Amino acid sequence: MARRRFTVTAALPYSNGRLHVGHIAGCYLPADIYVRYLRSLGEEVAFICGSDDYGVPVALTARKEGKSPAEVNDHYRALQRADFEGLGIEFDIYSGTNSTALHKRFSQEFFLKVLQNAHLEKRSQEQLYDPEAGMFLPDRYVEGICHCCGAPGARGDQCEACGRPIEPTLLGDPRSIITGARPEVRETIHWFFRLTDFQDRLRQWIESHEEWRRMVRNFTRGLLEAGLPDRPVTRDLDWGIPVPLEDDPDAAGKVLYVWFDAPIGYISFTAQWCEQQGGHWRDYERWWKDPECKIVHFIGEDNVVFHALMWPAMLMAEGSFELPSQIPANCFLNIQFPGEEEQKMSTSRGTAIWIQDYLARYDADPLRYYLAMIAPEDQRTAFRFDDLVRRNNAELVATLGNLVHRTMTFAHRFMQGLVPARGELAEADRAQLELVGRLPKEVCEQLEDYHFKAALQAIMAAAKETNRYFDYRKPWVLRKKDAAVCATTINVLLGTIKTLAVVMEPFLPFAAGKVARMLSCEPQELKWDAATRPLPEGRRLGEAEILFVKLDQPPEEPSVAVE
Repeated sequence: MARRRFTVTAALPYSNGRLHVGHIAGCYLPADIYVRYLRSLGEEVAFICGSDDYGVPVALTARKEGKSPAEVNDHYRALQRADFEGLGIEFDIYSGTNSTALHKRFSQEFFLKVLQNAHLEKRSQEQLYDPEAGMFLPDRYVEGICHCCGAPGARGDQCEACGRPIEPTLLGDPRSIITGARPEVRETIHWFFRLTDFQDRLRQWIESHEEWRRMVRNFTRGLLEAGLPDRPVTRDLDWGIPVPLEDDPDAAGKVLYVWFDAPIGYISFTAQWCEQQGGHWRDYERWWKDPECKIVHFIGEDNVVFHALMWPAMLMAEGSFELPSQIPANCFLNIQFPGEEEQKMSTSRGTAIWIQDYLARYDADPLRYYLAMIAPEDQRTAFRFDDLVRRNNAELVATLGNLVHRTMTFAHRFMQGLVPARGELAEADRAQLELVGRLPKEVCEQLEDYHFKAALQAIMAAAKETNRYFDYRKPWVLRKKDAAVCATTINVLLGTIKTLAVVMEPFLPFAAGKVARMLSCEPQELKWDAATRPLPEGRRLGEAEILFVKLDQPPEEPSVAVE
């Protein structure tokens, strides 16, 4: 059977701050789980990510910290890469839109191709201008009252409260982020992407994907029904990719708007990765222009409008790329501190659990487990540290960790540290093998449909049932009454643990690695197609290891990890 091929991307984070658990739950953890699963199946995957370096938040952070935007890029990209590595999130490449000449080339050529295809139009536009700073104010340089829902503190690109795109000149009581001055309205020239050209094509394309998550389909349908506005793709800024029209005086001092250049980073990073692998950068076409390759964009709720409408329209306008096959978007993950109301996680407000702080005290797997179990796949959920502690202790330690530990210690103590013979199977043994035999297919079906929470729940349910099998068979009694039956029980338990290691590896890679060492398994033994293959009888087992440690509630929980 031919291998399937996937280009999997995770949304590009702005390189102006650290990562928090909301970022990870939104798109990076589910993307990593999915890629690990595909690779266990033997599929061919390009896992692409990097930082969004030209975003206005980067320029604002640079101004605030007295640094150049490039210095801010380098600093925070390194921190983000360390956070991902600490969590076991393994991209094939983690680049940045300001870190390679390829990205500038791809972005400018993309712009010129869309212009050539008559989907860009130069227009005079009224834009907010800060007279004290002497500059036009790009979207996030201004905030005010949302003209769609009336929420205060809306930035000029998208309202966090209602999720709708913002027209900055329509903001109520607008204020400059730079000086606090009330901006003036002045004329400027920009190139507009004719999003209206693709209204019908986008509707037909989205309606053809009934398998997409309800939130993505409903949100995009609502925007399409309201009518898509043409959007400017240039900005009056000195930080960004220059508009590639040297002969046009109106292009002087203008750069590509970040929403236009950032998703092109998926393609330019793929080209960079191809080059790093020893091939030619043009090999990226195999991952972006071949209809046999499935493109999957993992994003958060706030990126739906860009990835499900604007980016596909850009691809349609350019004309040579394949459209995404899936856009699995998670809703927002809120946060709740003891004694407080649930609130939105926010980098700017500091209401978050920061990955760097978490990893300084705790292992990665408990966080991966908890975020997968409370994944906001269909609706917003809340992160509670006390709930993470409870689930770690009651589920990972008491169920999965306990099963592995008592099986391994029993095998070392009473089976000479060897995989015993399976022998004759009793009804209980056959029922256990049937249970674990169904597990890989069940987990596979859930992951193919991007139901990560349900897949992990199935794994933990199997672990719980296996503990019941252990208790029912009572190997500590059997070893005195019938050594052969005891050996069969431990053989079945060791085989079950191997299957659990295979299916839990996408979720809990560090724990799965420990199990692999304990079972003395080679990498190929832990691939999906080998999940239920029995362990060789007589194999020498590795030393028993503790999979998970019990966690205690920090005395002052918020100060542990909140900036």
